[in-house]
Amino acid sequence: MMGKTFRRASAAVDVQTKGFDDYDLRLGDIMRGERATLGKSLLDIQRELKIKAAYIAAIENADPSAFDTPGFIAGYVRSYARYLGMDPDEAFASFCKESGFVTAHGMSEQASSLKNRVADTSRAPAGKDIFLSSRTPFIPARESLFAQMELRAIGSFVVLATLIAGLGYGGWTVLQEVQRVQFAPVEQAPVVVSDLDPLAGGANRVTMGDALANVTLPSPDALDRLYRPQALDVPVMVARDTPIATLTPRMIGALVPEPQAPDSAFVLADMAGDLPEALPTPSIQVVEPPVPQVQLVAARPAWVRVQAADGVVLFEGIMEPGQNFVLPATEEPATLRVGESGAMYFAVNGQHYGPVGDRGVVTSNVVLSADSLTSRYALADPARDADLAEIIRVAMAVTDQ
Repeated sequence: MMGKTFRRASAAVDVQTKGFDDYDLRLGDIMRGERATLGKSLLDIQRELKIKAAYIAAIENADPSAFDTPGFIAGYVRSYARYLGMDPDEAFASFCKESGFVTAHGMSEQASSLKNRVADTSRAPAGKDIFLSSRTPFIPARESLFAQMELRAIGSFVVLATLIAGLGYGGWTVLQEVQRVQFAPVEQAPVVVSDLDPLAGGANRVTMGDALANVTLPSPDALDRLYRPQALDVPVMVARDTPIATLTPRMIGALVPEPQAPDSAFVLADMAGDLPEALPTPSIQVVEPPVPQVQLVAARPAWVRVQAADGVVLFEGIMEPGQNFVLPATEEPATLRVGESGAMYFAVNGQHYGPVGDRGVVTSNVVLSADSLTSRYALADPARDADLAEIIRVAMAVTDQ
């Protein structure tokens, strides 16, 4: 009978859980945490510290091979640690411990960027690019060429290419058909050849004089008239001898009254022969008299400003001796301001009034209406102002000529 052996269960192994302090924190984890606390991205730090974002990612990943010049690694690490509020020397020591980076003096081979680059290319695979590495998460990975193309775009391109090819082929075919010349054999010979007998020699030869003997050519005038462009119907303009004011709407136009039955006295006068040859036509009557014309006449140089009732300046400047300014006819009269009152006169329908005031006096708010001027100022006396008399004499001489 076989014996049975009993074994005691092995004692339970005490498993101790690890706390937060039991994990090893690398330099990159601490720096990422500080950077996340500041709310800064790699590109933000690149703009502020003027250090490439790839170098910042290489410092956090403890990758010295990403730097072009190893001699600048210490400065980059210390600057980044100082930016995050960490101890620069302690951060650089941790970086050297984790990455195995050793500071070399300036004359050593490790400090040469060209030799290190040659050595790295011998160890690293060809075509290494830090921006395509997984250690730089701030740059998205490149997509393939076919991933950027859509099926609908390819179909549209194919349809467009087919349409262009069809139009080109159709145009080329039409051009070939247009330029093609085809000869078809006919049994009927040409008329000139049929009239000639090749066996008769020169007996049936037709001369040009015989062919054109009975042809009647058109005259040169007929050919010129045939090829001359047809004349256009130009309206004939007839000048009117009388002015528009003589037109009476009671005689012509739509306002002419309808003819009425002649009066018995008019008929008797016509029968007796006492009717005048032409009845007098009614003339146009002007009810309102013409508006008097008001002018400013300067006997000597004077500054003048004429302002309308709505505030618009009609004239402003210095009027020279003999210069006139005709006031426009407005509903509300304009006002005058003159710097030399003794040199300014008014002409109302050819009659001179004034002057505006004494010499060397400024006059303002003079109402330039015919009624106001004739009632306020008296007729000008040329004997008292020699300049005005000379202006009037010259104007009369010009008028007589």
